[in-house]
Amino acid sequence: MSYEIETIRHSLAHVMAAAIQKLHPDVKFAGGPAIENGFYYDFDTDYRFSEEDFDAIEKEMRALIKSDGAFVQRNVTAAEAKEIFANQPYKMEWLNEYDAAGDALSIYTFRDFTDLCRGPHVASSKDLPRDGFKIRSVAGAYWKGDAKNKMLQRIYVDAFASKEDLDAHLKMMEEAAARDNRKLGRDMDLFHFEPEYAPGAVFWHDKGYRIYRRLIDYIRMRQERAGYLEISTPSVMDRSLWEKSGHWAKYGEHNYSGKTQDGKTFCVKPMSCPGGMLVFGQGTRSYKDLPLYLSEFGKVNRYEAAGGLAGLMRVREFTQDDAHIFCTEDQFETEIVKILSFVKDIYAKFGFDRVWMKLATRKESEFRIGSDEIWDKAEEGLRHALEANNIEFEVATGDAAFYGPKIDIYLKDSIGRTWQCGTVQLDMNLPERFDLSYIGEDGEKHRPIMLHRALLGSIERFMGVLLESTGGHLPLWLSPMPVVVTPISEKQRDYAIAVADALTAAGVRCTTDLRDEKVNYKVRELSVAKTPIIAVVGDKEMADQTVTLRRLGVEQQETVSLQDFVEQMRAAVQLPA
Repeated sequence: MSYEIETIRHSLAHVMAAAIQKLHPDVKFAGGPAIENGFYYDFDTDYRFSEEDFDAIEKEMRALIKSDGAFVQRNVTAAEAKEIFANQPYKMEWLNEYDAAGDALSIYTFRDFTDLCRGPHVASSKDLPRDGFKIRSVAGAYWKGDAKNKMLQRIYVDAFASKEDLDAHLKMMEEAAARDNRKLGRDMDLFHFEPEYAPGAVFWHDKGYRIYRRLIDYIRMRQERAGYLEISTPSVMDRSLWEKSGHWAKYGEHNYSGKTQDGKTFCVKPMSCPGGMLVFGQGTRSYKDLPLYLSEFGKVNRYEAAGGLAGLMRVREFTQDDAHIFCTEDQFETEIVKILSFVKDIYAKFGFDRVWMKLATRKESEFRIGSDEIWDKAEEGLRHALEANNIEFEVATGDAAFYGPKIDIYLKDSIGRTWQCGTVQLDMNLPERFDLSYIGEDGEKHRPIMLHRALLGSIERFMGVLLESTGGHLPLWLSPMPVVVTPISEKQRDYAIAVADALTAAGVRCTTDLRDEKVNYKVRELSVAKTPIIAVVGDKEMADQTVTLRRLGVEQQETVSLQDFVEQMRAAVQLPA
């Protein structure tokens, strides 16, 4: 019998827990779900797990799998469960919070290990791959994700249905490590971090900041062409604004805030949408003004746990290419389709042609605002926009924003990893909270619909994705230094400078490498820094007014006239249409 990969991963999580229980009988179990590419499980024990333990755990897991043990499910009452888990404090805490004592609870037993679990699981361990998993790492994780609780040990495992699938994944991970944005940031002299002084905030170097600005320049150009108006709102605003919008209740603990001498509490901006609504609310708006496109490259700050920070991929300070589109009910479906088309075209310019959508719907939460009627209408509106325009999508139940459903846009990079970057969110609630209105054709006030939209999402994160997907081989228009000119010897020094001057005059950013080093040494060093084109000039090039080009990732050299090279580069560094 074949099983879904999530079932295999979840069953392997129980096998690992059973193995660790056998190796360390005093262990206390928290829990562990299947996740993308594998699973994890959280443990509480005085023993400190390290990489040196991985082989022993894997060996015990394989022995348990070989033993052909059954996964036995049974239903018990809460009282029975408390007897079973009397020595497991984390299970007991969950049971004590459980408020339906009369309901049956599902438990699964595999060998000597029993866990609270809804399943499903495989029927027997013989259905699990003996060589399709590998322990990846161990890390600290707070119980329930709350820093006030005890730190547990979380063991991550990569798990697949076969050794072949695992090997392919491990090869991808090896490639990903070589492309890690932090490594590329050092090699290319783009950025660095200062965990002691500003954890999760980027210190941009000249080259990195040029890429950052170029990304913004491109999105700004495309938005202006599409009729967007660019605004800028304050970085620090009164807490009452975030209470009004509902963001404080939902994200207050992740905000940076403090009191001023007059007793008010101000917050460093964690998102741009309330500011955009205040701009819309200035003056009287007419239906003739709609749709109104307000964009903002808003720098925002959100507290992320230190353990979750990961180079450019997860930071505390970042810039969103945010936009808020105010429209009528008759317009929003058309606007959604325009945004999705816009995003796909933008991604294609960066080489991302594998793009798909997920419709994120509501979940029951104390933080969700708005009536069920409004949510029904909003979710149906997004679904209809996708279906009516034959746009394929998946449904992500419970992943909506607290104020409305959304469509998240996913892309796949060059080594097969998935990233969520862009989003469009349908909001009928915040315009209500801020009492926004426009004058309709009938002369009466009407409530606009607001679409939250991001193309790249976070400039920092998208730059990290792009660097890792390309391995630092950026397109010439985005490269911070497209050309470096280097002479073979001192005799060609003046000609090398003249070549660089000609490129600079044509609007091509370039520099010279005039160091008294062998040319092959300079080429190797410049290649590590991911220099797209190295223009080498010697006596022959100087005499013929040519340059010999070494392109990054291309073994064969080519020699072209200086005039042709300048014209080629002038065109290559322009922003794409």
